[in-house]
Amino acid sequence: MIIDCHGHYTTEPRPLMEFRQKQTAAVKDKLAPPSPSVKISDDEFRASVEGNQLRIQRERGTALTLFSPRASGMGHHIGDEKISLDWSRLSNDCIHRVCSLFPENFIGVCQLPQSPGVSPKSCIPELERCVNELGFVGCNLNPDPSGGSWNSPPLTDRHWYPLYEKLCELNVPAMVHVSMSCNPNFHTTGAHYINADTTAFMQFIQADLFKDFPALKLIIPHGGGAAPYHWGRYRGLAQNLGRPPLDEMMRNNIYFDTCVYHQPGIDLLVKLVPADNILFASEMLGAVKGDDPTTGKPYDDTRRYVEATTLSSADKRKIFEGNARKVYPRLGPKLDKVAAAKR
Repeated sequence: MIIDCHGHYTTEPRPLMEFRQKQTAAVKDKLAPPSPSVKISDDEFRASVEGNQLRIQRERGTALTLFSPRASGMGHHIGDEKISLDWSRLSNDCIHRVCSLFPENFIGVCQLPQSPGVSPKSCIPELERCVNELGFVGCNLNPDPSGGSWNSPPLTDRHWYPLYEKLCELNVPAMVHVSMSCNPNFHTTGAHYINADTTAFMQFIQADLFKDFPALKLIIPHGGGAAPYHWGRYRGLAQNLGRPPLDEMMRNNIYFDTCVYHQPGIDLLVKLVPADNILFASEMLGAVKGDDPTTGKPYDDTRRYVEATTLSSADKRKIFEGNARKVYPRLGPKLDKVAAAKR
């Protein structure tokens, strides 16, 4: 089985996006926000993925996608805590509807109702709802709810500890993933995402977060941002700061995915980062669409990059499936339940 740990619902039904437009317009005009409800039929949900994510799964031979709301659409900077909660609940409910219709193809990962200046503790009820009631296996954690101002404390600060405690209690990981950039200096997917990945990695180097939370598992997407390309820099900085070696720091807590859209990038990733710390992912349908003119193949067909590496068959199995089961402990029982329902 090939498990894609990083997929976003980027083909949402029109009623959901129309609600969001009304909600953001109300915030801008300082009006009462619309009631947080939308009517979307099962047929609309089916149509939204059958010609998109499902088609591509079949074409590329992947089996399962860990599915979360559109990352750039989380928009935690919009409105207040109530706006974020309404939007997050609706978005997560839509993920649940898709996963219920296609349980063999999608398993949910939730959006957290973060809001600038608000304690992450406020996200816990929605996290619990998604995990305990909707059967989700993870969440996306935005280290910059401001959308480009970076005024939240580092991820290693005690500001985040209540949420980490709950993640460990529920036995679910978090993918460290920002949302859109409101700063014109930082293109959302080309700069802000990669900046955030790299920033998070450096924060983890500098502090002892995992001494306080040895069971906490965090995924840094997009291949770890710039970290693998500058591996010597981060090894040297860790050494100069008296910090543990990178592989020791990462071992049981930090994982990179394979959302790197060319062969040399994947080759470098698997050369430097232990296979035990890499999860297969494509971000399909996501940041980079279209075909690479040098290969004639889609940029985000990341399976073929991993298969073309010189990794052993055992290491490839880890990246394609084994590590996802390890990092998302609730995934295995969920898959067993789906398999039992088919018998």
